[in-house]
Amino acid sequence: MPYAQVAGWGMYVPSRVVTNDHLAQMGLDTSDEWITARTGIKERRLAAQGEATSDLAVKAAQRALDVANARPSEIDLIIVATCTPDHLMPATAALVQDRLSCNNAGAVDVNAGCSGFMYAIGLGAAQIESGRARRVLVIGADVLSSYVDWQDRSTCVLFGDGAGALLLQVSEEPGILFTTLGSDGSGAGLLVIPAGGSRLPSNGNTVRNGEHYLKMNGQQVFRWATQIIERASIKTIRASGLTPDRIDLFIPHQANLRIIEAASKRLGLNEEKLFVNLSRYGNTTNASIPIALCEAIAMGRVRPDDHILLTSFGSGLSWAATVIRWGVPLPVRLSPWRRFRRRTGRQWTSVRSSLRRQRQKARFWWERIFPRNSV
Repeated sequence: MPYAQVAGWGMYVPSRVVTNDHLAQMGLDTSDEWITARTGIKERRLAAQGEATSDLAVKAAQRALDVANARPSEIDLIIVATCTPDHLMPATAALVQDRLSCNNAGAVDVNAGCSGFMYAIGLGAAQIESGRARRVLVIGADVLSSYVDWQDRSTCVLFGDGAGALLLQVSEEPGILFTTLGSDGSGAGLLVIPAGGSRLPSNGNTVRNGEHYLKMNGQQVFRWATQIIERASIKTIRASGLTPDRIDLFIPHQANLRIIEAASKRLGLNEEKLFVNLSRYGNTTNASIPIALCEAIAMGRVRPDDHILLTSFGSGLSWAATVIRWGVPLPVRLSPWRRFRRRTGRQWTSVRSSLRRQRQKARFWWERIFPRNSV
């Protein structure tokens, strides 16, 4: 039976840093002490004007391909987990596929709130385990700063922008041991962006009423999250044939420090087994877990044969967890020649992508001027 293993990883965060003090200086009724005490967040990264979800996703994906020494043509499927796509259509994954020149890959988006990246891991692993794919590029990326009300301190202080990616590939040894997926649609209204879909199409009233901003019942989400993380984690650990003491590293969704600490305590995992980077990035939604994993690897917190528990929760309500047995030798270093080859390859990829788009436009105008005779 084929197994799915992590072969590459990459992350990208925007350069703009917004601290808690910056938010207070903007006129928001808050302070660094208030935000830190309630969330554990000190600062977050925000996308630049005109920087979209696909822009962040492409940069993270390129780094994952570099680590795995994989060519874009070898990718069979791209899954982008996001709740802030570039457009309602086409899928953001299709834009990423074009810009990476993954010409042999299918491309699809997954929206499961902040759990989307974990859903994408489960779906990507299943494709590999079924023999339908050999390499699946899984990306979590969001620019939620475009959907928060910057006068609402209950939500805007929580979120940041970013992207993270994992390349899954076929392996003879187990990597993704088990993935749990769950949902409870009765809680859909607890965390929602009301307008912009078919239920409440965009119009002047929805804009004036602020219905394109994220709305959240923070207290109910908090209580639910602390319970569901434990339940999903225990189920996944047991299904992986392990016990909690066999977990070497726990990376939960980076949403709130109090939720993280409560979940870790419930699972009996001490601080040495917990990874948290929430203070520097805030909640980057679908990018939260892959960014944390990339940083844990960079800091030497991941070793071959480690069992890594990843657990997330989000709107839907949704939740997901997976256990990975790490099989990639560390550290991974790129030689100067490989870095040069990758850099020139990306430049050529960008040129080819532009040429394909120009060809499509030329074909459109040619067929308008010289229409084919209908049969």
